[in-house]
Amino acid sequence: MNRLSRRTRLAATTVTVLGTALGSFAAMGTATAATTQLNGEWGPFTRCPVGASAMLAADGLVQTPQCVVSTSASGSIKLGNTTVTTGRTELQIGVVQNADGTSSVVAPPAGALIADSATVPGGLLGLMCPSNIPAVTAICNQIADSSLNKITATVESVGAPSDFNQTAGILTDEPIVAIPVRIHLQNPFLGSNCYIGTKSSPIVLRPHNVNLPDFGMTFFKGDGTLADDGDMSRINLTGATQNDSTFAVPGASGCGLGLLGLIDAAVNLKTGLPSAAGKNSVTLNNAQTYLAGLNAPGAAAPDAGKILSQNWNSAVK
Repeated sequence: MNRLSRRTRLAATTVTVLGTALGSFAAMGTATAATTQLNGEWGPFTRCPVGASAMLAADGLVQTPQCVVSTSASGSIKLGNTTVTTGRTELQIGVVQNADGTSSVVAPPAGALIADSATVPGGLLGLMCPSNIPAVTAICNQIADSSLNKITATVESVGAPSDFNQTAGILTDEPIVAIPVRIHLQNPFLGSNCYIGTKSSPIVLRPHNVNLPDFGMTFFKGDGTLADDGDMSRINLTGATQNDSTFAVPGASGCGLGLLGLIDAAVNLKTGLPSAAGKNSVTLNNAQTYLAGLNAPGAAAPDAGKILSQNWNSAVK
C-alpha cells in the first residue's frame, strides 16, 4: 500500500475519533494525575492508558487501539445563573476502534479530565448570600471581605464516557460523545462533600464541533522520532471551538458541615439549580487535539495493542 493511500485510510478511520471536545468539560477546577514525559511525536500523550487490558487486548483486526489527547487554554461554562471562565484543560483517553464501526473509550486510572483551578465569581457570598435562612445568614456575615469567601470548583469524571460517534468528529453540530461528570465545590464552610451532580446522577455532557478543525498528519517511529517511513501516525486537529448547551444540571448536594441541607438549598436558590437542558452551556476555545496509532494495525495482528504499548514505553524519557 503506498503512502498516499495509507494516509487516506488512516484519516478515514482515525480522524473521526476526535476527542477535542471532551477536554472542554474539565475546565472548572483542578485535578492532579501522574504524567510521564515522552519523546518527540509522543510528547502530548503523557497519560494514554496503553497498559489497560482493553488496549492491550486489541488485536489490530477486530479491534484497533489509539491514543487521544485534547487541550485548550481557555473557555467558559454556565450552570444555571453562574458562569465561570475556565483555564487550561486537558483530556487524555485510549480509544478502541471496533471492526463493526463502534468504538469504546478507555480512561486513564486517575480519570480522563484534568484542568487548572478556577474560582467561582463572587465566592461564597455570590453563591448563597444574601439568604433568608438564619444559619446561612450567620455564615454570610462571617465571610464578608474574608479569605474564607473563595470557592474553587473541580470537574471530576464519574464513569467512563459512552455513545462515542466516530463520524461526528469531522462534522459540526453533532454530538461526539457522552461524558458523565460532577463538580466539586470547595470552601471551608461547604465541607468536603459539596457537589453539583453525583455519581448516580451526573451532569452528562455531549459536545459537538462548532467549526471544523484544521487537519494535519505526521509519521514517526515507535520511539517518537519523526520519520516519513515510520510505523506510527499522528493526526493533528487544531483551532476548533466546541460547545454543548443541551445538558441538564442537578442541584447541589452534600454542602455545609451538618446543616441538614440548608446550604444546599441556599446555593441552589441563588444559582438557579437544578437547571433544565437548554439553560446551561460549555465552550472550549481553540482546542488542540492529537490522535496517535499504528499505520497498519492489521500487520501487527494479533498484537497491535501490545506493540502500541511497547512503542509508547520506548518513548519515555
